Amino acid sequence: MATSKKQQNKKEAIVPQNTFLFETAWEVCNQVGGIYTVIRSKIPSVIEKWGKENYCLIGPYFEDQAAAHFDPATDFSSPIGQAVLTLQERGFDVHYGNWIVSGRPNVVLFNPYSVFDKLGEIRHDLWENYNISVPEHDELLDKVAAFGYQVLEFFHYLCYIGFCNTNTIAHFHEWMAGLPIPGIRKNNLGIKTVFTTHATLLGRYLAMNDPQFYDHLPFYNWEAEAARFNVKPIAEIERASAHGAHVFTTVSKITAEECTHLLGRTPDLLLPNGLNIERYEALHEIQNQHVKVKEQIHDFVRGHFFQSYSFDLDKTLYFFTSGRYEYRNKGYDLTLEALARLNYKMEQANIDMTIVTFFITRQPFYSFNPEVLQSKAQIEDIRDVCEEIKEQVGKRLYEKITTADGSYEFPDLTCMVDDYLRLKLRRNVQSWKTHQLPKIVTHTLKDDKNDEILNFLRTANMVNNRHDKVKIVYHPDFIATSNPLFKMDYTHFVRGCHLGIFPSMYEPWGYTPLECLASGLPSVTSDMAGFGDYVVNEIEDYDEKGMYIIKRRARDFYQTAEDLANIMFKFVQLSRRERIALRNRCEEESLHFDWSNLGRYYDEAYKLAVKR
Repeated sequence: MATSKKQQNKKEAIVPQNTFLFETAWEVCNQVGGIYTVIRSKIPSVIEKWGKENYCLIGPYFEDQAAAHFDPATDFSSPIGQAVLTLQERGFDVHYGNWIVSGRPNVVLFNPYSVFDKLGEIRHDLWENYNISVPEHDELLDKVAAFGYQVLEFFHYLCYIGFCNTNTIAHFHEWMAGLPIPGIRKNNLGIKTVFTTHATLLGRYLAMNDPQFYDHLPFYNWEAEAARFNVKPIAEIERASAHGAHVFTTVSKITAEECTHLLGRTPDLLLPNGLNIERYEALHEIQNQHVKVKEQIHDFVRGHFFQSYSFDLDKTLYFFTSGRYEYRNKGYDLTLEALARLNYKMEQANIDMTIVTFFITRQPFYSFNPEVLQSKAQIEDIRDVCEEIKEQVGKRLYEKITTADGSYEFPDLTCMVDDYLRLKLRRNVQSWKTHQLPKIVTHTLKDDKNDEILNFLRTANMVNNRHDKVKIVYHPDFIATSNPLFKMDYTHFVRGCHLGIFPSMYEPWGYTPLECLASGLPSVTSDMAGFGDYVVNEIEDYDEKGMYIIKRRARDFYQTAEDLANIMFKFVQLSRRERIALRNRCEEESLHFDWSNLGRYYDEAYKLAVKR
């Protein structure tokens, strides 16, 4: 269908004329972490502006990932298709097709292993021309170097055939994709480059080991620190990418500060992360979906806790925190301290509520805890027997009522259950019940005695005692539909909870509170997270919209823990009606973070690249 003149004018106002956009990332068709969400969720809005014919993604080819994400092309008549065929003739294992996501964008994938025979030459070139030292026998760095070499050759060929005579923009995300940038500049290819760092690797290491990381930022010697943490080649790649790009960007003000001191260049622009909110929208169904998923979480809680003791599920709230296992960076230490204080506050105030808090992260484990699985199986057996009894009683009750002579009299239901089923139910319940406390961890960890979450809980005696108002479920693996305990994916799990807790000490952006917002879920994050910093500076009355921000910068740990405990304590005392209203305000405010709105920051970066 032809594009209307009005639509065409709008497109030209946003996108530089006669421009082609390449977007390169290690997580194109390769799900590893948060950047995958950034790239994938942004695609529909990018295609709406640029058109499918003016946009192409570039990523690595790994067969196991490509099988689920990649659809090979059959038409290679375009300049990109011709470039792919030429590189294939040169022995590169390169693939052209579509990414199987919304919008089905064009994508070129390079298999790093196909040029491993050239690694010696590639390493020599990186050192000779850019002073980047890539050591031998580091598989990740080998793959990154090989991928960068192939992408650079791809751009060389496109420019050779005249493709770059128009405005060609190449946007690179993170150090694993940024290695072609110095070569593009050195060889004067007609390509405008944009580099986005979502977090410096050196900054992540420093933050994990220095509680005053941001206060000490101006005084770090990046080279010495990179050598200390054995990440110097990566730091060199990050610096070369940042300094070589026409436009250097990052995701938040706090990460920009990090870039200034550790990479030696202040970002030109900030590109805050958004979401494709349409994927999360439930509109008037938001409360119904919450109730439905909450019932599934109730099933887990019954199996996990009720074999030891029970509590009123109608007066139970579900809190959770999730993310990479970085005990201090992700604020797990602060969350635990605040939960201990919340437990005390609720006991002292005699609050008639129970909080079940889930820690969803990933730690090495052997398997599910056998006792947890057994309890889950046993309560399912009890449910099955109850269903048998219900069916039997229902059938016999109907027959009794409809065949009775004389006046109506309600029959004795106990007489309608076979002794066999009574005995079966009794035995199942007796074998399920226990005097042991409910487990605080659902899996058997490989390093149980040194796990920081477990050690805090043991020291604080937060081990799911009967009298505890705050219960803990530590699940050291990410939630998926294949999980026998929950049988749902992560996004559904979020919908069934009441509050997300993410008080990070180091978080360049932080998708978890944004995902909560899009699901209609209030959350707590900190001003040390890029998302939290953005909310404080860009959104009015954010706490009334379900975005609670605690101040961590230049504040004492225990003061901050008290602040977090007070936020949670106040939330616990909200009425059901107030929580429903808050959920609706959350989902409404999430539209602010849709790519249709935040995509404008990317548009400005591309305009600046063309101008320069």
